[in-house]
Amino acid sequence: MNHHETPGKCRFCQSPLEQTFVDLGMSPLCQDHVKPEELNRMEPFYPLHAYVCSSCFLVQLEEFVAPAEIFNDYAYFSSYSESWLKHARAYVDKITERLELRSDNLVAELASNDGYLLQYFVEKNVPVLGIEPAPNVAEYAIAKRGIRTENRFFGLNTALELTSKYGKPDLLIGNNVLAHVPDINDFVSGMKAFLGPQGVITMEFPHLLRLVEGNQFDTIYHEHFSYLSFTTVEKIFKYHGLSIFDVEELSTHGGSLRIYAKHREDSSKTILPSVPALLKKELEAGMLEMSYYTSFEKNVRQTKMKILEFFIEAKANGKTIAGYGAPGKGNTLLNYCGVRTDFIDYTVDRNPNKQGNFLPGTLIPIYEPAMIRETKPDYVFILPWNLKEEIMESMSFIHEWGGKFVIPIPELKVLDSQWWSQRYKRAS
Repeated sequence: MNHHETPGKCRFCQSPLEQTFVDLGMSPLCQDHVKPEELNRMEPFYPLHAYVCSSCFLVQLEEFVAPAEIFNDYAYFSSYSESWLKHARAYVDKITERLELRSDNLVAELASNDGYLLQYFVEKNVPVLGIEPAPNVAEYAIAKRGIRTENRFFGLNTALELTSKYGKPDLLIGNNVLAHVPDINDFVSGMKAFLGPQGVITMEFPHLLRLVEGNQFDTIYHEHFSYLSFTTVEKIFKYHGLSIFDVEELSTHGGSLRIYAKHREDSSKTILPSVPALLKKELEAGMLEMSYYTSFEKNVRQTKMKILEFFIEAKANGKTIAGYGAPGKGNTLLNYCGVRTDFIDYTVDRNPNKQGNFLPGTLIPIYEPAMIRETKPDYVFILPWNLKEEIMESMSFIHEWGGKFVIPIPELKVLDSQWWSQRYKRAS
């Protein structure tokens, strides 16, 4: 790929890309945590510049780094989030019943991670196959969970090989993977080739409508090549001979969609009213007009100002600030806002693979959560704001010394932890 022509062509429809959605400057890879012995080395930074296609409205980043490099020694294990596991289990219960899955069916999952989801099908005696590109994560799924897993990237060639080895799945799942593939056409045509004749595809991905509404610029990072509206995804699937027959709006990851797709020629499933309803909702929101996309950058800049104002004022008043979490979105936010250890002393994360390392670009140290009780910061700045309830509950003890929580998105809010714990007690 030649990076001198900026920008290139749309990864779906090949139209020239000319329109900026948002330019977040230069940013390192968000899961490349810096190890202590690498602290004085130069880090690679790449342009975090999202474009929108004026023909199909696919919002996308250019591909600067091959996926094999991103998902090489991958630090993201799905199983460290309780709420995500609960979400996975609820989905498995629901879809098993809806599709009447039994021991003679096959369920395959693309980007199956550490087996966090497929384990619940195994409990129900439904045969599974995981397809996971990161070797260390696939290894873990096989060794620790006993989940049959193929360590490879998915596309048309992989689909044909897997079909001859395992047959075709009755359910093909892809959660938070559609945005992560640079060659979206190869990926979707692979799903078409792999899916059983009466099979169902379900996919979850962050909804671009919610990203724009909620000003979630920090969910833009190099691992996410595409930012998807329902209208555009429906177009991509249709192009590859797949029909979307149902869609649900979910609260996960700041607002996601779950789509249900089938072969176009499979007449056993009718298209439900949810599909035209969401297409209409996006049309009315303006998602088929360029102005919808071009006004986003201005809001992002305003959010950056507010975040920096908070840090500057807190520091001027001698306050201490710790981070919570080391998620991808946190790195976009911190690098774009230029926030380093001058503002945030350290961050904490439950994932032991991240502890002892440093955040990419900003080099903020990552400790285990116990550090917060030891140092008693005035503010805990929550980077994975999509998990704020879970985090505030586990950290509610910060009210003992008058600590407060800070949520940066959609708009910076400072929450009194006392207020939070009372509200939580009432709700539970």
